[in-house]
Amino acid sequence: MSCELTQRFVPGYLDGELDLVRTIELETHLKSCAACAQELENQQALRDALRRGSLAYVAPAALRERIQSSLGASTAMKDPERAIAWYALPNWRWAAAFAVLAVFSVTSWQLVSGLRGPSNDQRIEAEVFASHVRSLEANHLMDVASTDQHTVKPWFDGKLDFSPPVEDLASDGYPLVGGRLDYLEGREVAALVYQRRKHFINVFVWPDASGANSARGMESWQGYNLIRWSRGGFQFWAASDVSAPDLAEFVRLIQSRVSPGSK
Repeated sequence: MSCELTQRFVPGYLDGELDLVRTIELETHLKSCAACAQELENQQALRDALRRGSLAYVAPAALRERIQSSLGASTAMKDPERAIAWYALPNWRWAAAFAVLAVFSVTSWQLVSGLRGPSNDQRIEAEVFASHVRSLEANHLMDVASTDQHTVKPWFDGKLDFSPPVEDLASDGYPLVGGRLDYLEGREVAALVYQRRKHFINVFVWPDASGANSARGMESWQGYNLIRWSRGGFQFWAASDVSAPDLAEFVRLIQSRVSPGSK
């Protein structure tokens, strides 16, 4: 994300109006750009100053009460029959009214729950998507470029606290082309890069504390496909713009090579 774009999004970031992917991109840029970080600090300081008590005026409680009383009296005077109509509802209308109220309450609760923020899975999914898109920028796809798994796998030695499983699927039409270090879920992870015709596939790998073997269905993000699974003591995420059937086949091949009980 450029400095110009970052500074344009700072107000929306402070208001919590950015989507998750844009938020991650902006925060990543802020970590490496002192100028944009200073702009964020300046705008936050301005907001804090405007919210100080010396610049704000709270209306007295008596004024609020007078306004509410006036509104209530005005409504009753304009339509007195309407003001008492609620109390004259027959029993079936009372039941209907309470049913509508119940539906409204459930819907409101679901909406509030949705506004509490993304789940952990959604957050990781957004991070994977953002990392994949960033990797397609110039000179960011690979730290080590090689089609030899015996070159790529040792490259990670000493750079990570685990040894990722690296498989070569060239005979199946998915050649390994390299790897790099990436950062997901608050830790460094291995990113293995495969190719399918002119498309790249990023496979993010890091240890899975649960040790369970599991798989999730495919998700789509802005034209990219993502799949998550756990196997052999590792958590995997694959991301690419290859077709969904191709990515599903690729994942099946990777799973068949990684022993479910090894680590």
